[in-house]
Amino acid sequence: MTAEVTIKDGARLTPHPLRAVILGEVHARPFTAIDTPRRILHFGFDTTGEAAKADRAALADFCARRNLEPLKPGAKHHRVSFGGATLRWEQHSEFTTYTWELPSDAGPPFHPVAASLASPMSNVPQPGPLLVALDLHLLPDGKDGKIKIESLFDRASLAVAENSDGSALFATDFQPDPSGFVRVLVLDRGLGPERAGAVVQRVIEAETYRTFALLGLPEAQRLAPSIARIERRLAEVTEEMRRAHQLVDNQRLLDELTALAAELEAGAAASHFRFGASRAYGEIIQLRLAAIGERKVDVFPTWTSFLARRLSPALRTCVTTEERQSNLSEKLSRAANLLRTRVDVELERQNRDLLKSMNDRTRLQLRLQTTVEGLSVAAVSYYVVGLFHYLMEGLHQKGVPVDVTIATALFVPVALLAIWFLVRVIRRRHIGGE
Repeated sequence: MTAEVTIKDGARLTPHPLRAVILGEVHARPFTAIDTPRRILHFGFDTTGEAAKADRAALADFCARRNLEPLKPGAKHHRVSFGGATLRWEQHSEFTTYTWELPSDAGPPFHPVAASLASPMSNVPQPGPLLVALDLHLLPDGKDGKIKIESLFDRASLAVAENSDGSALFATDFQPDPSGFVRVLVLDRGLGPERAGAVVQRVIEAETYRTFALLGLPEAQRLAPSIARIERRLAEVTEEMRRAHQLVDNQRLLDELTALAAELEAGAAASHFRFGASRAYGEIIQLRLAAIGERKVDVFPTWTSFLARRLSPALRTCVTTEERQSNLSEKLSRAANLLRTRVDVELERQNRDLLKSMNDRTRLQLRLQTTVEGLSVAAVSYYVVGLFHYLMEGLHQKGVPVDVTIATALFVPVALLAIWFLVRVIRRRHIGGE
């Protein structure tokens, strides 16, 4: 598909890089015409991760070995015909489907149920774990009573409906048969190949997405005990918070809340994609059945009403589990913030008391230092005065006319002032150096 637009004067407009992709998405999976009667085997495989690349390579090799139309790089769907059968391959975000259109048997529908039904898949390696196996028969109406629908399915879970104008009837019991296939019967009442292809594809997609939508239920059931335990423990921790007044107790409770929050977030992160996918698949199922336009047939439930009773509770369980995770995460966060605030306040109180104690010790040290300075001035002055006295005696003995006693007495205040001043200068220098 060209992405450029040419106007009258021959000039071309530069398209957006994604224009061709956007325009082609509407035609990505077109309906294919199907002639009646036809038997269709449909398989869905989990191909997350590297399995999708391996599956694409296997299909490309399959087409190359049989000289079939090659698989285009990046293509998400491919259709080839060989040996009277037609293969339609589609790759989705987390699964891949193989749909084989085979000639219908001349006998009654789904008979005989042979173990070799999956033989078409023996031509290619299995892409991944099998999740969907569907055996669909597209047959003429048979209003003469030849086809007894109730005899083909389990009456207790049989769902039957017509399309909007009654030109098709489709039925299933959603249960695997002895060969492992879910049986679906589509009766053609004048559909024509194009409309038959559309109805068949929508029916197949409804069953495929039903299976993948239910993958979220085991995940919800797995997480339920853990969520319930965290809810109970949160209530217990909250009650303990009312009685805890010591810092060590609050810190212990905070550590436990942090561990519970980490456990909850790990489960939520692991299940986020699965629950989101289940919601999306559930919506797609409703859209496919709405496009068919179901009408009730006799006393049988339609597919929509049957799935509303069986599928909706499962999807609601997934939604409820996700909501519980979100609400519990908020409660854990509020409780942790409250405890963290209490711990911070207690630490600030301890820091305040510590600073007050340090201030008291500092004042005591200052007083002690002042006392020591006074004693130091007295002691140093005593030694200085003593040295001065020896000096005066020496001068007096050498004949210098000086009164030793008076000179020493006069020197005492001078020595005290000088030593005191010197000590103050030294202390100021030390304080300034700090």
